[in-house]
Amino acid sequence: MKKGLMPTRRLLLGGAAALWPTLAFGQTAPRRQQERDPTPPPVVFVHGNGDSSALWINNIWRFEANGYKRNQLFAVDLPYPNARSDDSKPQPFRSSTEDQMKELAAYVTQVLKATRRRKVALVGSSRGGNAIRSFLKNGGGAEVVSHAVLCGTPNKGIVISDQLLVGSEFNGAFPFLKGLNAGADDLIPGVELMAIRSDKNDKFSQPDGRFIGAPGKPTGVSYDASELRGAKNVILEGLDHREVAFHKLAFAAMYEHIAGKPPASMFIAQEPLPILNGRVTGIAETTYTNLAVAGAEVEIFEVDPKTGDRRSAVALHRKMTGEDGVWGPFVGRSDAYYEFVLRIEGQPTTHTYRSPFLRSSDVIHLRPQPFAKADEGAGAVTIMSRPRGYFGVGRDKFTLDAKVPPGINDGVPGVSIGKLAFEASPVRTVMAVFNNETIPTRTWPAKDGHIVVAEFLN
Repeated sequence: MKKGLMPTRRLLLGGAAALWPTLAFGQTAPRRQQERDPTPPPVVFVHGNGDSSALWINNIWRFEANGYKRNQLFAVDLPYPNARSDDSKPQPFRSSTEDQMKELAAYVTQVLKATRRRKVALVGSSRGGNAIRSFLKNGGGAEVVSHAVLCGTPNKGIVISDQLLVGSEFNGAFPFLKGLNAGADDLIPGVELMAIRSDKNDKFSQPDGRFIGAPGKPTGVSYDASELRGAKNVILEGLDHREVAFHKLAFAAMYEHIAGKPPASMFIAQEPLPILNGRVTGIAETTYTNLAVAGAEVEIFEVDPKTGDRRSAVALHRKMTGEDGVWGPFVGRSDAYYEFVLRIEGQPTTHTYRSPFLRSSDVIHLRPQPFAKADEGAGAVTIMSRPRGYFGVGRDKFTLDAKVPPGINDGVPGVSIGKLAFEASPVRTVMAVFNNETIPTRTWPAKDGHIVVAEFLN
């Protein structure tokens, strides 16, 4: 093995509860880690393409459950989270790699000021890792970052091609990734780097172009496209593109890398009366943004866990958002199921049914759910959504109204949404199930502009 290269570690998904402590790999920590600052650095989580800080809720809770103070955990909301089709060409409501790097740099500066620390740790999902690598290599980030963890980031590219995704930041043949990947390795002096990836279940690390709309065409990359040369690479077998950031095994790997010891627990300690909060963000020309929406109305109702019926006709919480888009705070119960109703002028009224919130959080962001072309003529539309992972046929147990919705592919997990249409009446219960998580919903009439989402936490 060449000097400075780290071996790749593998962890099986099967038997995860028994295997998670082996993330320490049974080895004594390197001397450099043993002698570092005994207080772990503040952590900044960086979301992926089209996403928001809301996806990090479970990771934040698990860090808290292992001794991190909430004021040492931060999750950035990059204003325009979607990448340009061609990184070099302006595109409305989308961001370039340069935009993302500068916004991340500014946010890290704010975190350092707030915490009075010299360095932070950065954790990125998918495209968030591109922003981290760019900041470290091109934006002076190496001076203020002690650790970096890239989860499912296409470090080599989704493709390496002069014909597919021309000009994209995700194409290893074009300037952005060519610049990041120049040199003998991907190491950044002074920064402890780690990449977490899947074995063969990341839809964006595939030899075939099926998941980028080019089935049968070679992408020029393989299953290891998310690895970092010379860094510590951890393989979580069976997990998908999103799970390598948000699954409890991914948490265990990133926590150990940053804190220098395995987590004491991967379970989330409940708070009986969690304080819930977040922002309402919107859509600009069919593209989601992380910009605050003023004048949005949010109502919260407690619902029956078996039927989804409201326990009361009067909302437990109601607020019209101001310029900051903040819809809370709301003091809930960690054993209660809630329906969030979001009304924004010009958008469908979105009814989001959620599993119980185990702890307090200020990243419970709300977005409107638009109707799709295929929804025309439906009496009612119900969606089950898994933002922190995909639905794996044969790997996961999932149903909507006791059925597997159409459009969820076999093989490599590649879809995070399932949808069914119903008659407008009678109004009835629709149950959404994902493994051990069950969410009750009620149908609402589509002709009156209502749409329903059951959003899983896991």
